[in-house]
This record gives sequence, C-alpha cells and structure tokens, in this order.
Amino acid sequence: MNDRTDRHEPEDRAIEVVLSVEPTDREAPVPSSEAPEPAPSGETPEPVAEATAPEPNDEAAPETVVEADTADVTDASQAAAEETDAPQAAAAALPVSPQPVAVSNLVPLEEIAPAIAAASVSRRAFLGFGLALVGGLAGAAVLTRLFPIFEDTANAAAPIVPTYDPTGKAWTFVVDTSACIGCGLCVVACKEENDVPEESTYTRTWIERHTVTTDGVLYVDSPDAGQFGFPPDSTAPGAAGKAVASSHFEPRLCMQCENSPCTSVCPVGATYRTEDGVILVDARRCIGCGYCVVACPYGARYIVPAGERAPNDTPGVADKCTWCYHRISRGGKPACVEVCPVGARKFGDASDPSSEIATIVREQNPQPLHPEYGTRPRVLYLGPSIEEA
Repeated sequence: MNDRTDRHEPEDRAIEVVLSVEPTDREAPVPSSEAPEPAPSGETPEPVAEATAPEPNDEAAPETVVEADTADVTDASQAAAEETDAPQAAAAALPVSPQPVAVSNLVPLEEIAPAIAAASVSRRAFLGFGLALVGGLAGAAVLTRLFPIFEDTANAAAPIVPTYDPTGKAWTFVVDTSACIGCGLCVVACKEENDVPEESTYTRTWIERHTVTTDGVLYVDSPDAGQFGFPPDSTAPGAAGKAVASSHFEPRLCMQCENSPCTSVCPVGATYRTEDGVILVDARRCIGCGYCVVACPYGARYIVPAGERAPNDTPGVADKCTWCYHRISRGGKPACVEVCPVGARKFGDASDPSSEIATIVREQNPQPLHPEYGTRPRVLYLGPSIEEA
C-alpha cells in the first residue's frame, strides 16, 4: 500500500473531497442553492464573501491536493457529511449497546475452585484449569495429544530405535588428554552430525588448551571452540609473552552425570534419563527457561538460537551432547569418537568385560573431572587433566 492510500482511504472519497475543497477551471463551487441576483447594468456587483472561491491555480496538480494533511481532508469530509446527510451521521454516532452475556455460558464458581487448587500440582492440571474457564475439562485429553508439552513427566520419549534394548547397558566415555592433538575434527564432526549451529558459542563438544607458564599460572583458551585448531601461543588474557612450562588439550562434552543437576532443576521434565542412563532433552517439552544451562557445573549446555541450523529443527530449547544416542542405539559410535585421528576418545559398554572400554577402565583407572561436584560423571579422563584436577 502506497503512502497516498495510507493517508486517504478509500481513494474515491479522497478525490471527492478534493473536488469540494479545491475548484478547478471547469467547475467552481456554488455556496448556496440559489444563485446571486445579477447586478444592474453598469454597476459593479458587491463581492459576496460566501461565494468567494480560491483563485484557480494551474500549477496546483491534483497530487499536491491529495498529499494534504489527513486532518484537513477529514475535517472537510466531515463538514460535507454534516451538510448533506446529518441525520445518518447522527445515527452512526450513537453508541452500540454490548450484547448481553448468557449466564448459561459461565462456569459455576464451585467448579472453578477445584481447578485452581489443582493447578499448582501439575502441568496437566493447569491445562485443565484453563479449559474449565472456557467450558469444562472435556478437551484436556485431546489437547494433550496435540501439544505433548502438557504430557506427564512420567511419559518418557519413546526409544529412537524400537529394536534397541537398553537393559544392562553401562555406556562409558574415556578421554585421553595425553593423546589429543587439538585438531578440532571432533567439534566439526559433532556439528555436522547433529546440525549444531556453526557459531562457536553454541557447541555440544569443544576443546580447551590448558597452558601452565613458568610462574605457575594456568591459562585456558578455546578459540572458536577449537574447531579450527589452535595458534602456537595461548590466546588467554595475560598469557602473551610468558614462558610455557607445560600444555595439553582437553576435549569437553556433556559428562552424563549419574547425579545430574540438570534433571533436578528442569520444571517440565524435558531433561530426562533414559533406561540405559543417557541424559537427553525432549524438545517437545522444553520451554527454554535455561535453568539446566545454569545448573550444569561443566558448562555443557546452551539454548539453541534461531537460525538455519538447529538440532531437532527446534530453536529456543536447551541442547547438549547426547553421545550421539541415535548412533549408539543402532550399534555405532559417537561421531567425535569415530572421527578422532589419534584415538583420544573412547566409547563403549563397560558392562561387557571383554570390550575395549571395560579394559581401559579396569587397567588404566580413568578419573572424572572435578569429583568434588558430587555429580558422578560418566565421562572419565586420562592424562595431564587428572593431575591438574
């Protein structure tokens, strides 16, 4: 819609107002229903103020008149309406009485009160309360199917692979920081596999470089989450120019804690633990409140931003590493483990005593990061990171 239409709508009415306000060479306004009497011969007629019209101006184009202020056009239109159709205008100005509300459509107070009391118990009851206000609780079951966010938290998501049996699994992840070279292929593979946003702020896994200088100060940097590798010198503030005593790379990801704070603080049950102990996020339920992001002591969570790339095609919800659950439930390995060129990441079922991961746990005794947190992580570490912790 152009500017002219915005200010003069409808268009045909605007043109009518122009003709009644600004005369042209072919038509002059008549101030009254009776024409003035002609002056006697030889006498100059007296000017009549009411009949006086503005001098026509050939340079005044119709566009100039149409672009007049809206208030001027509105005033002129109202004046013309009052002269020609006053009764209709007066009738239109009368207030319209509101329609009475049928008492039968209102919910009795004794039916609303129980719903109010139940609303503080669960989300399903809260939905029922809303339905009671508009007509009863009959539609709760239907809306629950349409909007799974209102499901009970006990209704966990169905297995990704129906034939997968999670019973007795003891999935374990081991990271060897003495082997990691900081190439960043694991970060790239994770983003591609899980459709994680490309920005380094949003990542399911990342690599840190821990540098200890000769004066005993520890500096940690992770440029672009480590996905493009690392420059020769640390980028941490204050580390430039200092002599380095030791340095190592430390891959990070969700620790899949057995005593997980994220599942405890989630108000809608969106973060849950599967039968085989893997913590996932149900995007159908997540409301993006960010409680789990704050609660995670390892900084392994983020809120998915709006954009072209979003895990599960759902921006605005919490996301984190899932150990590529869609892969391991089909017998595969996490993408980061599969792509690591030096075998710094190991993954498997520790309940199988003959597996590689069970052998590593049994013989090398990997340890969790920050055991003082009390979260009992299922990601264990070997190498310098254990000494540092």
